[in-house]
Amino acid sequence: MENINSFFNNSYITCLLFFINFILFMLYFNIYVKFKKYKKNNEIILKKIGNGKDFLELLRENNKRVEDIELINKELKEYIDKLERKTNKCMQKIGFIRYNAFKDTGSNLSFALAILDRNNTGIILNGIYSRETSNIYAKSVENGRSEYRLSEEENKALNEALQK
Repeated sequence: MENINSFFNNSYITCLLFFINFILFMLYFNIYVKFKKYKKNNEIILKKIGNGKDFLELLRENNKRVEDIELINKELKEYIDKLERKTNKCMQKIGFIRYNAFKDTGSNLSFALAILDRNNTGIILNGIYSRETSNIYAKSVENGRSEYRLSEEENKALNEALQK
C-alpha cells in the first residue's frame, strides 16, 4: 500500500493524470457540443417533415403506408388481370363496308359488317337492301377465317377489321 501511495504522491504522475483528465474532459465536451448540435438539427428536420414526431415513429408510419400501397397494388394487378381476360373476349375490331347490291336501287344501302375480338373471332353481318325486301345474313369467323364462302364485300369488311 505504501508503494501505491508513493506512486501517486509523485508530482509527475499527478500532472500526467491531471493532463489525461483534462483531455478526457475536452473530448467529452466536444462530443456533448456535437450531440447538442445534432439534436437541434434533428428537431428542426422533424418539425419540418414530421410535425415534431419521433424519427422511429415516422419510419413506422412510412412502413405502414408502403405496406398499404403494396396491398392496393396487388389488388389492382389482380383486377387488371381479370379485366384483361374479359376484354380478350370483347368485340374490339370492326370493319364496315357500304355498297350497292343491285343496280336498280339508289345509294349504297347494303352493307357488310365484321365484328371481331382480340383473337380475330366473331361474326360478319351482311345486310342486302332491295326495293322489295331487306335481308341480313350472319356468318361466323374464327381466328380470322370463316367456314362459309364470303362475298367480295364481306372479305373487304373482314380484312378491314383484321388490320385493326
